[in-house]
Amino acid sequence: MADMKEAKKTIKELSKLLGENNLTEIEIEHKGIRIRVSRGGTAGPVPEPQDQAPATELAKPAKYDPCTLPGCLKSPMVGTVYTAGEPGADPFVVVGDSVKKGQTLLIIEAMKVMNPITAHTDGKIKEILIENAQPVEFDEPLLVIE
Repeated sequence: MADMKEAKKTIKELSKLLGENNLTEIEIEHKGIRIRVSRGGTAGPVPEPQDQAPATELAKPAKYDPCTLPGCLKSPMVGTVYTAGEPGADPFVVVGDSVKKGQTLLIIEAMKVMNPITAHTDGKIKEILIENAQPVEFDEPLLVIE
């Protein structure tokens, strides 16, 4: 029972820290109990799974984010992205293709209007981060040109 009282006290303290520091989420782990407090979410003690990595491994840097690269092309609008000009046609580009600035790479349909998405630079297609006919959000990564 003492552990639950301690957990409740910790949750209150973490909640206070969220507000004071304008954070959206905070998480701690102590004695095999992990507590996460977030705004608009759920919080509470969570027993640590037996097969989880040690805490030192949890501090690894975030996974590869292609949009930290200068060649990342992001969606300028909300819509549905198409990799080809029409169903069944070859895609505008594939990984490894060389492209020129202004070349059409994709099409985003928004409000029944087909909007060509063009290369912002010369280069080679390093990664395509979306799939044909996938809905996309504004500023969502689409592809990477190197």
